[in-house]
Amino acid sequence: MNKYSIRSLLLLLIFIPGITIIQAQDGSDLLEKMDQVIFAPKDKQAQVKINVSSGKKDDKIREAILMQKGADKKIYRYTIPESQAGVATLSLPGDIMWLYMPAFEKPKKISLLAKSQAFTGTDFAYEDIPVQPYSDRYTPEFLKVEGNTYLLKLVPLDNKSNYSRLIVAIDQQNHYPVRIEYFDKKGGKHKEATYKYVKTGNYWNPEEVTMTDLKKNSQTSIIMTDVKFDQGLPDDLFTVENFMR
Repeated sequence: MNKYSIRSLLLLLIFIPGITIIQAQDGSDLLEKMDQVIFAPKDKQAQVKINVSSGKKDDKIREAILMQKGADKKIYRYTIPESQAGVATLSLPGDIMWLYMPAFEKPKKISLLAKSQAFTGTDFAYEDIPVQPYSDRYTPEFLKVEGNTYLLKLVPLDNKSNYSRLIVAIDQQNHYPVRIEYFDKKGGKHKEATYKYVKTGNYWNPEEVTMTDLKKNSQTSIIMTDVKFDQGLPDDLFTVENFMR
């Protein structure tokens, strides 16, 4: 085969769907790149507005403070409404999570089973909130290129997960998640999250995340403002004793 035939064959392979060189991506490599974008800052602090909408008059608007250090230390603390002010969650290394409610005075450790439940009345489950790299929690499989995204299938490593699989769409150029679809144990599509990322300083940041629960016909939007990076948040801030204060 001469060099012209080889060149023609390579060009043919590039453009045949299903066997393109672009599509011959490694799922693990792509997922690790997405993790690098999500957990790139050394630490992060932001004001968070949470809007829970079910199309009824009881729609709820909440506000919270987010503080995060590294990939596995995170605090959410509600400030509005007054009835929930002070309610907080603390995520720690080892997939440990604590819930603090001022009315009960003492924090409660959240079990693996409880992590499949709703995160403080929103459409997010505790396990939907990335406090560990996705590559530590899922087995990835590259599916295809779709528009400007790579599609991966993620199978939970933990058999206690509420999901059978996730389908994530990753931006080809900057490797942040654009959409994540969640499928229940029966294989039906349960929820879908969409992401709006913006460049803030040196980092790509999820300015808005919207989770839609297809079974409950409800939706939760999380909007981050006043985002600050790499302030040197101290480790002792992320302790059970201090996060209650």
